[in-house]
Amino acid sequence: MKQYQIFWSPLAEESYLNTLTQILEKWTIKEAEDFEAKVDSLIEKLKTQKYLCPPSGKKNGLRCCVITPQTSLIYQIENDVIELVAFFDNRSDHRY
Repeated sequence: MKQYQIFWSPLAEESYLNTLTQILEKWTIKEAEDFEAKVDSLIEKLKTQKYLCPPSGKKNGLRCCVITPQTSLIYQIENDVIELVAFFDNRSDHRY
């Protein structure tokens, strides 16, 4: 089975760390670890299923994965590379 390369944009890294920080400020380490596990699992699936998540309704070429009811991941596909664009709070007024 073909494997796609995963690339984290600087915004994806920053927004992921910000999300983890917010979880740790409001909850416990268990919730942060659960979130990390969900993200890791999603990324593993994306490595073999680049069209796993549906297209974003707001921007062409972007796809949106709901990780939790509060958080989603935006990614885009360029040939055999999947670029993680950003993590965002579903309750926010976001551009994705």
